[in-house]
Amino acid sequence: MSPTRPIRFFHRGAIVEVEGVAPTRTVLEWLREDARCTGTKEGCNEGDCGACTVVVGELPVDGAAVTPDLVRGLRLRTVNACIQFLPTLDGKALFTVEDLARPQTSPSPGRPKAGCAPLGSSAAAQAASHQRAPELHPAQQAMVDRHGSQCGFCTPGFVMSLFATYEHHGAAGTRPSRQQLADDLSGNLCRCTGYRPILDAGERMFDATPAPLDTTPAIEALLGLLRDGDSFAYEAGDETFLAPRTLEAFAAARLAQPQARLLAGSTDVGLWVTKQFRPLPALIYIGEVGAMKRIESNGGTLTIGAAASLEDAYRALAGRWPALTDVWLRFASVPIRNAGTLGGNVANGSPIGDSAPVLMALDARLVLRRGDQTRRMPLEEFYTGYMTNHLTPGEFLEAVEVPLENEAQLRVYKISKRFDCDISAVCAALAIELDESGAVRTARFAFGGMAATVKRAAGAEAALVGREWSEAAVASAQAALALDYTPLTDMRASAAYRLQVAQNLLRRFWLETRLARPLAATEVSVFATMHPEAAS
Repeated sequence: MSPTRPIRFFHRGAIVEVEGVAPTRTVLEWLREDARCTGTKEGCNEGDCGACTVVVGELPVDGAAVTPDLVRGLRLRTVNACIQFLPTLDGKALFTVEDLARPQTSPSPGRPKAGCAPLGSSAAAQAASHQRAPELHPAQQAMVDRHGSQCGFCTPGFVMSLFATYEHHGAAGTRPSRQQLADDLSGNLCRCTGYRPILDAGERMFDATPAPLDTTPAIEALLGLLRDGDSFAYEAGDETFLAPRTLEAFAAARLAQPQARLLAGSTDVGLWVTKQFRPLPALIYIGEVGAMKRIESNGGTLTIGAAASLEDAYRALAGRWPALTDVWLRFASVPIRNAGTLGGNVANGSPIGDSAPVLMALDARLVLRRGDQTRRMPLEEFYTGYMTNHLTPGEFLEAVEVPLENEAQLRVYKISKRFDCDISAVCAALAIELDESGAVRTARFAFGGMAATVKRAAGAEAALVGREWSEAAVASAQAALALDYTPLTDMRASAAYRLQVAQNLLRRFWLETRLARPLAATEVSVFATMHPEAAS
């Protein structure tokens, strides 16, 4: 293990060094209890409500594609501070609601920085009170002007999401539609105002005098100085956090510490700490391995590194298969997709995870690595039972490979109680290829929420292959689904409901892809009317 050192990151205009705190201390805990920056709120403490939304800036990965979150050399992304562990900030920049308003007079040396409470210094507090009121950021001023805040508890989180949108579109010279604003705010919950005035504020902020983040080049230079060595190691008491920066260093660390917990976006592992209070004495973080964040097309294959964010991964997938736009934008929220990774979602193995059905329908393969040895495995063979898989001690998921030479028609249907930001009761990914005569050449149907693991519907597929793509053939496949799966009843849906919905989705798929009079997406999907560009 590399020599340990403090956690170092940019915050409030300077490099901060933190040591002596547990590796599982969250960014939210540090902000509120240590830095006394209490603008960021604690709501659900599990990444659902968005009250704790902050923006993290980091240098882009070498060779990575240009994405909409790149702002003048710095990637700015919203994340939930309540489930992000503090060491994951090492080498990055942290922006909170205290950073947005600009003081109209320069504070004197020694005065506290605007927005964060002084640590017991009444003299400093009195001196600060004589400053003129700061000039609000356009996102903040628009929330005031459009009456977007009542109790105010959720407001800082909304403002930070709006700030990120403001920066992204300002850098690109574009202006978001109202629907794009709604998508960007999908991870922010408000219980008293309603979203109309908040969306009004999102539109209004672009009418103000431009106020972009003006320190980006300086921050970029500082972050470059913080990156040292092939690994970052942090230790507090008996707990360790290791963040290798190269694929080789990561593979070696995993081989040496097979008992350590791998950490990616902490969108699941974070809840083990905040809700279950589980100890995690040894963590190996995948988020610094640049080679595992890359997304590349080569030789008819789309290769998505296991550490690529869900947002980046689904952007690439939906760019090739527009039918995936629905599940992309409805997969959790923007802050969760920014932090979570495709590899983590697949390796986690949840039977209600939305990525596995999609990737199985696309005939994806997994690249598994142990030390310097790699092997490939079809995703459909990876799971051995409920949240168990074929990984051996010291082995990890390096990448996901998706064949691009795939002419099948694809649809993915997510059924959940809420339209946005909810867990699926059933997720169906259906792909079918017809021959020249209209008969089914291949069928790949994968369902989540129907068994202890995500798996293909082998019986339903067999009932269709070689037959005309007709209503009668679909009825046979619907009947076969009852033998493919034995779903459970839980808080999200009953077993009978799940089976009926799965059968109905097969019929809907046929209605949308039949040779005679296929239904247009706008005839069957609310989402398609919201996002006509995604209709296929």
